[in-house]
Amino acid sequence: MLHLAAPTRSSWVHEATADLETLLLDHAHCEKKAAGTALNLMFRYSDLPWLQRPLSELAREELEHFELVVSMLEQRGFTFRKITAGKYGARLMAAVRKGEPERLLDTLICCALIEARSCERMKLLAERLTESGEAELGEFYRSLLASEARHHTLYTRLAAQRFSREVVNARLAELAAHEAEVLAELAALDQPMRMHS
Repeated sequence: MLHLAAPTRSSWVHEATADLETLLLDHAHCEKKAAGTALNLMFRYSDLPWLQRPLSELAREELEHFELVVSMLEQRGFTFRKITAGKYGARLMAAVRKGEPERLLDTLICCALIEARSCERMKLLAERLTESGEAELGEFYRSLLASEARHHTLYTRLAAQRFSREVVNARLAELAAHEAEVLAELAALDQPMRMHS
């Protein structure tokens, strides 16, 4: 259960598969950011021992995924480079409350939603790429689905270790609605295609 309030718009997967270099570049940056986010949380909440090992393991897995995506880029003759970041993450995280412990709850849930959206989109990519003759890349995205779903579950499970399930579920519903609004706003702005545009 990915807890998303709205599905990805139907045109996104066509835009993404029409520009594989940008898709893979942005995906690589997303994996690197995900690793950085896990590490940042470890340092910000170093007084919470129950967060340390799960986030350390997550950061390592995200970096492994980063390396895999960079390899896929290189196999296609592309070079990893900087690209303009999308606005999704910043707009989603704008809803995180400032005071603790609400900040911790909201950050964990926003991270869960990012992972859930990644999982949903990787499934769409796997299907579309396979249909369009890009079987190897389709299989690559299919291979990442289980870990993306597990990352989503990890963040929601960590939230439930500190907060009641009722509090987590209520805030998850609120932030999922916000995440859907962010995607709708970005689509209306006609932003460049990104993994989370």
